Amino acid sequence: MDGDPTVESELDSFSLILPLPYRIAFILVLGVWAWGVNLHYLYLLKIDVPALIKYSSRTSSPLPHYQRTYALATTITAPLLISLLFYWTLTRGNPSAVLAWDIIPQSYLFLLILFFIIPYKRLSPTGRSRFLTTLKRISIGGIAGTQDGKFGDILLADVLTSYAKVLGDLFVSLCMFLTAGKSSTDKPDRGCGGQYIVPIIISIPSMIRLRQCLIEYMRVRNSPQKSASQGWGGQHLANALKYSSAFPVIILSALQRGYDPNRIGLSQTGLYRLWLLSLFINSFYSFYWDVAKDWDLTFFSTLVSTFISQNPSNSNTTTSPTSPSLFLSQPTNHHHHLSHHHPYQHQQQNHPWGLRRHTHFHVPQIYYTAIAIDLLLRCTWSLKLSPHLDHWNDLEGSIFVMELAE
Repeated sequence: MDGDPTVESELDSFSLILPLPYRIAFILVLGVWAWGVNLHYLYLLKIDVPALIKYSSRTSSPLPHYQRTYALATTITAPLLISLLFYWTLTRGNPSAVLAWDIIPQSYLFLLILFFIIPYKRLSPTGRSRFLTTLKRISIGGIAGTQDGKFGDILLADVLTSYAKVLGDLFVSLCMFLTAGKSSTDKPDRGCGGQYIVPIIISIPSMIRLRQCLIEYMRVRNSPQKSASQGWGGQHLANALKYSSAFPVIILSALQRGYDPNRIGLSQTGLYRLWLLSLFINSFYSFYWDVAKDWDLTFFSTLVSTFISQNPSNSNTTTSPTSPSLFLSQPTNHHHHLSHHHPYQHQQQNHPWGLRRHTHFHVPQIYYTAIAIDLLLRCTWSLKLSPHLDHWNDLEGSIFVMELAE
């Protein structure tokens, strides 16, 4: 490959084809398509998502919401493809040209942001206005009431947590583009703007969800009418703890990236082990919450009952005060008290192993596959923050795949 050998050593083959700004744009556009697919699938199931998020469109269009989302996605995809083809024609994989023409992918990112801000009437104006209103409210950790679209606020905030690394890369791209002597299509400099700027940006979505959980806890505590399903609000505190567990991973990643033994007072090996511990806690606590709380599956309680059935001497631990289920669980009609007599068989009679009595999909393997994928993605979310990845240019493609999967 022709070009400056110094440049060639910095740019991996994947970045020559799809530099950082285009990777960011691709994931953002794909998110719109994914939202349309979700709306389409739930529409076929006769689930009214707009009603769930308290969204009432003021447009007279007879098209269902998923078709309008597809139209919006098509509108932002077309210029992305045109920009990519134009960029590839100009650069032809030449490293020097890739660095020189960073204005092209950066321009598309700028136009994409403007597209969601400018209220163009022919392309889902109500939907984009609702998106911006919700984004403004949750950006300070706010959350609407149940009758005012609380579910939509939580949904968007959770999406932002999945896009946390993408938001950090968006800042890196803009920072490199605006910094003299740098190019946004060069090897990503995730220290651009300072050691702690990117970690702070990555932590913002978790801060938003943390504050939302605390608001919901206070609402339960201050509510004059408390229901049995709400309890005393411990569910919200436990959920807040889940989002709080992301902060040690982010902070320790930043400290490793700019390691200074005189300032930290901890060896690099000790810091790394502490990071691994925080990564383990965050990943597996989030995995537990996804499966047991968000999906309401009995996977973990079934594991416990199976263990107890095979170890009768430990059966007295099922009601231990330290059991997380006493603190976290809400009463449901499918969580059975574990009997001393064959609890595993008791659960097996009601539903497939580790699932629940009522399932939408009739093939249990779908749920088991989803559980395995969720565990993988929960671990990769934290691994993406590892400072050790900065030293491996060839991993840019792998990092992109992890962001894409999440």
